[in-house]
Amino acid sequence: GEENLILLDGRHEFPFSFQLPQEPLVTSFTGKYGSIQYYVKAVLERPAVPDQSVQTELQIISHIDVSSPALLTPVLRSQEKMVGCWFFTSGPVSLSAKIERKGYCNGEAIPIYAEIENCSSRLIVPKAAIFQTQTYLASGKTKTFRQMVANVRGNHIASGSTDTWNGKTLKIPPVSPSILDCCIIRVEYSLAVYIHIPGAKKLMIEMPVVIGTIPCIGFSSRNSSITSQFSMDMSWLALTMPEHPEAPPNYADVVSEEEFSRHVRAYPPPIDCEEQLCCPVFAYIQEFRFQPPPLYSEIDPHPTDVEEVQPVSFML
Repeated sequence: GEENLILLDGRHEFPFSFQLPQEPLVTSFTGKYGSIQYYVKAVLERPAVPDQSVQTELQIISHIDVSSPALLTPVLRSQEKMVGCWFFTSGPVSLSAKIERKGYCNGEAIPIYAEIENCSSRLIVPKAAIFQTQTYLASGKTKTFRQMVANVRGNHIASGSTDTWNGKTLKIPPVSPSILDCCIIRVEYSLAVYIHIPGAKKLMIEMPVVIGTIPCIGFSSRNSSITSQFSMDMSWLALTMPEHPEAPPNYADVVSEEEFSRHVRAYPPPIDCEEQLCCPVFAYIQEFRFQPPPLYSEIDPHPTDVEEVQPVSFML
């Protein structure tokens, strides 16, 4: 207000509030060569003495919804490089990589699908990394700072071999959201899949990535993610179907003597030797009770000379 107040000795508190502008504000950011900061400042004007002021920083976040259609589109890149110099070429190295969408949030893991083929004579190593690029624009000049924020490494690929990444994950660390609508500072991210080649320049593919603040909760994105993972990796299905069926397990391996004794009534022990000899059948049952049934076999132990033809029916 415009009124002058006369305050007595003691502590006084004045609540206040401000309405932020309707237009979106740029996200708070502190970078290598510049920053975007917001402050709340309070000034105390007193007659005949200098003004006294205090300020505190205010964090602003401009939300980015990664569920927008523009950020749900997949990105696919491929590139090939001939290893060698002039006439001494050893062969090409090809790389193709894909991510399912462009938008992600902090803490999410980006599944990477890639195919690497090494037709050269060198041992190569595939890698992937997330890069942050800060661009500063002032007085008609541009300055750029680039840094790696996360990376992952694959296995070595020998000469004449190939390797496939079926959803190799790279987790996004806590980083600032992307800043794309500021005229003086831009913060952009990219996912790079590259191959380290000894004695040659690395082969690199970069795909743009947007770090947002509102996670993707659309069912269509999750369904497409599951479908793509299922269609790209079907090798697990062959592991569940054995070539030759196995024989059933031994009865003694499945049912222990302790478990058998709980369900079967125990026979009383014989009174004396004479009574046991008088009951040979009882003694035989007492001995057979601890024996497992014979093992399974596909060979008939009692083959017949004449094979009987009997109709066989199957129920599906």
